[in-house]
Amino acid sequence: MKDTVKQVRSYDRSVQLLMVNQFTINLGFYMLMPYLATHLAGNLGLAGWLVGLILGVRNFSQQGMFLIGGTLGDRLGYKPMIIAGLVLRTAGFATLGLVESVPALLAASAATGLAGALFNPASRAYLATDAGERRVEAFALFNVFYQAGILLGPLVGMVLTGVDFSVTCLVAAGIFAVLSIVQIRALPARRADHAETVGGVRESVLQQWRGMFTNRPFLLFSLAMIGSYVMSFQVYLSLPLEVRRLGGEGTFGTAAVAVLFAVSGLSTIAFQTKVTAWCKARMEPGRALTWGLLTMGAAFVPLLVASAVPVPDSGMGLWLLAGLPASLTALLLAAGTMIAYPFEMDTIVRLAGDRLVATHYGLYNTICGIGITVGNLLTGMALDAAREAGVPALPWVALFLLGLACAAALSTLNRTGRLALDAAEGERQAVSV
Repeated sequence: MKDTVKQVRSYDRSVQLLMVNQFTINLGFYMLMPYLATHLAGNLGLAGWLVGLILGVRNFSQQGMFLIGGTLGDRLGYKPMIIAGLVLRTAGFATLGLVESVPALLAASAATGLAGALFNPASRAYLATDAGERRVEAFALFNVFYQAGILLGPLVGMVLTGVDFSVTCLVAAGIFAVLSIVQIRALPARRADHAETVGGVRESVLQQWRGMFTNRPFLLFSLAMIGSYVMSFQVYLSLPLEVRRLGGEGTFGTAAVAVLFAVSGLSTIAFQTKVTAWCKARMEPGRALTWGLLTMGAAFVPLLVASAVPVPDSGMGLWLLAGLPASLTALLLAAGTMIAYPFEMDTIVRLAGDRLVATHYGLYNTICGIGITVGNLLTGMALDAAREAGVPALPWVALFLLGLACAAALSTLNRTGRLALDAAEGERQAVSV
C-alpha cells in the first residue's frame, strides 16, 4: 500500500485527482445500483418488466451515448464533460430516491446513464494526456482506485439501505455533488491536442468520425477485446448463479457470492501495480494483452473440471464444490484483467495516434458495451441449455473457447503489426488518399 501511495504521489495533481475521482464515482454508483432493482420491485411494487425497462434505459443511455460524450470531450474540453457528467448524476441519483412515478424514474435512470457517457471517456483521455509516457503505470493505478470503489460501495450501500433506500440515493447524490465542486475548483482545464484541426483546417464531427471508422487496426482491436469484457462480467452473472445452483440461496450462497467479489477486488488492489511492472519489464504490449486474454480464458478451467465431479448431497464437500472453483475463477479473471487492462488503455491511445482520444474511448466503450449485452445473452442461453440438457460444462467450455479465440485474434493483430501506431496511421493515410 505504501508503494501504491508513493506511485500516486509521483504524478501531477491532475492525475492524482482523476484517480480519486474514479474511486469516489464508483463508491457512489455501487452503493446505490445493486439495490435499485429491489427498491423498484419491493418498495415501489413495480412489475418485473418495468424494473427491467428502467434498468435497461440506464444502460442504453450510457452505452449509446459514449461516442457523443467522447466527441464532446475532444471538442469542448475534458473538464467541462467531467463536471457535466457529475452534476447530471447528482440530479439523477437524487431523483431516484425522491420520486415514485414511472416517467420520472425513467428520466432519472436515463440521466445517470448519460452522465457516465459524458465523464468516462473524458476522464480516461485526460488521464492519458497528463500521464504522458507513464500511461501504462497510471492506468494500473487507476484500476486500483476503480476496484476499491466497487469493493467498498456495496458495503456502504447495504448499511444505508438498511435505514432507507432514499437515504442511500441522497448520500450518493451528495457524494457526486461534492465531487462536482471539487472538479470546478481543483481540476485544471484540459483540451485535446489537435482535436479539431488537421494541417490548420478545422474538421467537422462527421469527418472525425469517418477517420475513426476507417481506422481498421483500432476497430479490429476493439472487436478482439469484446471477449475480455464478456468474460470479466461473469463475476456478476454466471459465477453467482453457479454458486447458488450448488450451494443454495441461503446464508452459504450469499456469503460465497460475497467472497467472489472480495477476491476480485482485493486481489486487484493488492497486486495490480506489481503485475503491471512485471509485465512491462518482460514483454511488449501486444504480448501482454494476449497473455491477459489467455489467462481469462483459462479462468474457466476450474469450473469446467468441477462440472465433472459428482455433486455431494450436503456438508463440507458440497460447500467446497460450490465455492472453491468459482473463487479460483474469479481470482484468475482478476489476474487476466490486471495483465491486460493498462496495456489495453494505452493501446487505444496509440492506435488513435494521440488524437481524438476521448472520441476513440467513446466508440471503444460502445463496441464493448454492445458486445457485453450480446455475450451475456448468449451466456444466459448457454446456462439454460446446460441445465435443460444436464450438461453443466457447456457454458464453461464456451467461455474458455472465447478466451482462446480472443487471445488468438490479439496475437494475430500483434504479429502482423496492426497494434503499432504506424499501422493505424498507415490505414488512415491510405483511406485519405
